[in-house]
Amino acid sequence: MALINFILHIDHHLIAIVNQFGGWTYLILFAIIFIETGLVIFPFLPGDSLIFAASSMAVNPKYQLNIWLVYLTVLLAAVLGDACNYELGARSVNAGSKYAWFNKLINQKNRLAAEKFFERHGPITIVIGRFIPFIRTFVPFISGGSKMHYGKFAAYNIAGGILWCGLFTIIGFFFGNIPFVKDHFSILILAIILISVIPILIVALKKRITRKKEFH
Repeated sequence: MALINFILHIDHHLIAIVNQFGGWTYLILFAIIFIETGLVIFPFLPGDSLIFAASSMAVNPKYQLNIWLVYLTVLLAAVLGDACNYELGARSVNAGSKYAWFNKLINQKNRLAAEKFFERHGPITIVIGRFIPFIRTFVPFISGGSKMHYGKFAAYNIAGGILWCGLFTIIGFFFGNIPFVKDHFSILILAIILISVIPILIVALKKRITRKKEFH
């Protein structure tokens, strides 16, 4: 319940962070995005909504957030986070039982969903997965575990990071301070989360339809 409250009211929490930590806010933004994308056991952190909220605040001079610094901060965190996650996936598989304790911390249901998504769409999943909560945390881990060539992974990783961070930075900067959006910020964040889940629902629906056809 506390996590849901944090996500839905992330604008208020971010204002408190900015007021208290000032320029250190960039480091906090980096840490949250890096942890969400870089550590497979923390897929529940609010990446989309955090970038949106920070970008909308950058419009207001009183918060002293520079939109370009916000973008570069979250982009660097996203790219380095996925690179770290790739390495964790590779080591988890290569080390076998040595990292068995780590594998127990991973939500296997979400991992399986990401594996199926990856198998269906291939390397482009690294880009698409950026926009899907939970999936974006597991895809780089699976990429490392499947021994994808790192150069190939890095190219998709950078492209996905640029698109993901760019989209939510632009949306937040240009639309985050519209009166209606500000007055209904919690609803908008909820909408962002729901829209991000749509690709998962589409894949699940297609899979269900395919199964029905096979039975008939």
